[in-house]
Amino acid sequence: MSDRTEKSEKDKAEKKAPLLDVHKMQPETAVAYLIETAVNQGASDLFFLADEGKITVKVRHLGIVRTISQIPLEMGKRCLGYIRANAALDLTEKRRPIDGRWIYRKPEGQIIDLRINAIPSLYGEDFAIRLLVRANSLVPLDTLGMTTPQLHEYQQMLASPSGLVLITGPTGSGKTATLYSTLTRLNDGSRKINTIEDPVEYAIEGVRQSQVNPQIDLGFADLLRAVLRQSPDVIMIGEIRDQETARTAVHAANSGVVVFATLHAPSTATAIQAMRSLGVHNHFLATSLRGIVSQRLVRTIDPATRVAYDLPDGPGAFDEVKPWLAPGEGTKLYAPRPAASNQFTGYTGRTGVFEVMSITPKIRNLVSEGAPAREIRAKAVEEKMLEFRLAATLKVARGETTMEEVFRVVPTEHLIEE
Repeated sequence: MSDRTEKSEKDKAEKKAPLLDVHKMQPETAVAYLIETAVNQGASDLFFLADEGKITVKVRHLGIVRTISQIPLEMGKRCLGYIRANAALDLTEKRRPIDGRWIYRKPEGQIIDLRINAIPSLYGEDFAIRLLVRANSLVPLDTLGMTTPQLHEYQQMLASPSGLVLITGPTGSGKTATLYSTLTRLNDGSRKINTIEDPVEYAIEGVRQSQVNPQIDLGFADLLRAVLRQSPDVIMIGEIRDQETARTAVHAANSGVVVFATLHAPSTATAIQAMRSLGVHNHFLATSLRGIVSQRLVRTIDPATRVAYDLPDGPGAFDEVKPWLAPGEGTKLYAPRPAASNQFTGYTGRTGVFEVMSITPKIRNLVSEGAPAREIRAKAVEEKMLEFRLAATLKVARGETTMEEVFRVVPTEHLIEE
């Protein structure tokens, strides 16, 4: 199929998705319809965006934002007022950003946890609503997208009696899902597990979960110090944001507690530099670290409708990843075929692309000596770490995703061999 033909089919498919007409509905009916439509489509976020003369409603589905409706301005304001009331937001405060929560129950009983943020914008207010479906909250570790060797490495980190494990990546890369899957694996009743979150996204029976509260100046560092007095075996920190939290997490990991935490860093090796920038001493960081996981989420092709293409002549495109391929894999390139059954995109879900770095004795020495991230990464690759470049290529070779999708999500510098 030529690129022109594929684009034409995609354009035709997209025309089958008209905007939802809700302007004749009552505000409460329109809001419920938009929420349930977004949830039924598998969206992670629902947006109400104030434009000139209208409110534009968008969803984020599989990481891509698209418009689903447009509402006249006056009705849109009534819809936002209805959301404010249900989320217990101050109805009069529209000059400052504000956060709220709404537990929405669908008629059939399904519970949707709505995390709402409102912020003033040029033409009024923008609402961002995170859709958390409780029934879909926890997934097994082996379904996240790690290769078998990566999963084995990560499970070895989980078996450690103490130490710090960092989960890194940008917002929306699946870090929280990895943490919750980890807690589920560890939550067998033999350990006392405490979490510090902002906010608590999913309740897990048997896990002691605490939430930061900026309104009373209760932050991650304050809660972490208090949790340490609760005699935990495992601590999960939603995010390391400041020097005090970073240093306290390292101290806890060195004192006999297993600490899992997320951190904004583009790759495994740069996470070490990020911790140093937060004032953590090289020696203490080296002795506490057990491993680092960096990740991204890519959309997966619908296996029932994907289109296969022969590989071009020349050197094998997937030669580097042959050791990880099963017989028959890596012989074709695949592309999505848009269809009405998957919101016209040809993609049906998302999977993780991972880089998993175990802290070996040689890497620990480099961290302790203050070696730069480039040198640490080179040593990890030498010790058989599957770097982002190869992990992403492996997903393409197996027909799980496309190279276009990989380039959309994974930074180019991680896809080029140095």
